[in-house]
Amino acid sequence: MIKPLADRIVIKVIDDAQQTSGGIFIPDSAKEKPQKGEVIAVGGGKTLDSGEKEPMEVKVGDIVLFAKYSGTDVKVGNDEYKIISVKDALAILED
Repeated sequence: MIKPLADRIVIKVIDDAQQTSGGIFIPDSAKEKPQKGEVIAVGGGKTLDSGEKEPMEVKVGDIVLFAKYSGTDVKVGNDEYKIISVKDALAILED
């Protein structure tokens, strides 16, 4: 598994439906990048000038919206993840 450092988080991207309500399949080249994912791992937090760690605002299991072109795509085995800075997480989706 991936363990992020400092203020980074690992996200498993949640793909939205790849087919329209009319049954038309959308090719990868025409789809927008997904902007929603589940937090899989959380770093220890950014170290402040005082030496203390800034607490992370997200936790494992949260579903977050993130900036469209943020982070780095990583593939581990057959699974694809995105590593982003916590500042690129825009919101936590709640039920």
